[in-house]
Amino acid sequence: MLKIGELAALASVSRDTLRFYEKHGLITPGERSGAGYRLYSETDVHRISFIIGAKEVGFTLNEIHQLLELEVTKDEKSCYDIKQFVDAKISIVNQRLAEIKRIKKSLQTLSSACCGGDEPATHCTILEALSEQTN
Repeated sequence: MLKIGELAALASVSRDTLRFYEKHGLITPGERSGAGYRLYSETDVHRISFIIGAKEVGFTLNEIHQLLELEVTKDEKSCYDIKQFVDAKISIVNQRLAEIKRIKKSLQTLSSACCGGDEPATHCTILEALSEQTN
């Protein structure tokens, strides 16, 4: 069994990260020592690696929780089930990319409309355009 500091070192994360994951139900210490220290198993090292890998490809904590549930019940699931989960995430990413492109285009339009000179911003086209959008 590993104490939280040992698990953090093996998984290359901070103790605070492990506490955060525990708080959000992503990991659970197997038991506590007589002194009250959280104790983790080698399985938890693999679970942390799974969580980190999922975070690196863009999954949220809620999605990681769902993936962990799928991973635990993988004998009852098919590859199709997992692929559907990932494909749904791809759809969300595509929606966000479209939104970011729209925002970029709007910002470029604002920037192009402004002379960028040293005069006072009393009649700044960017500020005026933003004021008109909120009305």
